[in-house]
Amino acid sequence: MKTRPGSPGEASGPPAPAAGLPPPAERGATVIPDRVVARIAAQAARTAQSRRAVVPPGRGGPTAPSASAAVRTGSVRLRVAMDLPYPTDIARVCERIQQDVAERVAQLTGLRVREVILTVRRLVTAAETGRGRVR
Repeated sequence: MKTRPGSPGEASGPPAPAAGLPPPAERGATVIPDRVVARIAAQAARTAQSRRAVVPPGRGGPTAPSASAAVRTGSVRLRVAMDLPYPTDIARVCERIQQDVAERVAQLTGLRVREVILTVRRLVTAAETGRGRVR
């Protein structure tokens, strides 16, 4: 099938700039709401929790991490709360989780992560993760 010049089937290079519009870089900014950044941080914490703390999700085990975010002028401060297994090296695991969350949030949002405050809600023992409903 042949196409004529200027027909929809032919690539004609980049689209022509819209008449009267400023360049794309000057048109505005993308704003990511705090709650969206918080949801990204919570998911990143969940992933880091299962990788770094070896806490498999399941009944009776740790609850899902929660997060809040405060976005200001291209940077963000995060607060994350989560459960960790017992026994574990809490300081080392928390540091790694903080790094993982900061890297992932920065990668997905383009924001600079200034701080990640991690709160350990509770320590979960192996007996608690295996505990289920009594039959």
